[in-house]
Amino acid sequence: MKILPLFFIAIGLIISAPQNATAQMTDYQDMPAGVYNLDETHAMLIWRVSHLGLSNYTARFTDFDADLTFDPENPENSQLVATVNPMSVETDYPYPERKDFDKVLATGEDWFNAGNFPKIEYKSRKITHNGDNTGTIEGDLTLLSVTMPLTLDVTFNGAMAEQPFSKKPTLGFSATGTMKRSDWGMGAFVPNIGDEVELIIEAEFGMEPEASENEGS
Repeated sequence: MKILPLFFIAIGLIISAPQNATAQMTDYQDMPAGVYNLDETHAMLIWRVSHLGLSNYTARFTDFDADLTFDPENPENSQLVATVNPMSVETDYPYPERKDFDKVLATGEDWFNAGNFPKIEYKSRKITHNGDNTGTIEGDLTLLSVTMPLTLDVTFNGAMAEQPFSKKPTLGFSATGTMKRSDWGMGAFVPNIGDEVELIIEAEFGMEPEASENEGS
């Protein structure tokens, strides 16, 4: 008997609550300098590869981390370091009773071979600003113990001195890149399974308030 009145009370509170307009962005030059940590609740790492030329097979990693050392006065001096747990590869394979396809990809010697290579790493070497909100990150990707250059095309989506939910200074980016997997020693089933892998990245980076206060002191 109490559920219905509580429901209408909750609806009333939602309707009467102040509805904020679009949260205010901050010029990147006004953001605090220092280390920003990946907000894992607002980050995605997706990869796509051609399957027989018929479709682009799409999967993701669910366990990864990154730190961005941000220089607002000279963004080109910023640095990015990222790590990925290959055991976290996740597909939408629909028949788990037949096989654990995610585990096959994660541990198979022809694939990510996570038992022998438990970490994928990326470190930036050069950041270039080439548009109002676009740039490139040239870095080194280490996969299967092979280190090769990988360039990411980056869009800077915006910054907030105080993100309204986390209350942290926050930077947001989208990035894409392509890699030839055989260059890292993963040449299984090429060309039926495509050699070129497309990367799609969404990321927000937040700085702990204490860190931003210290930067300003």
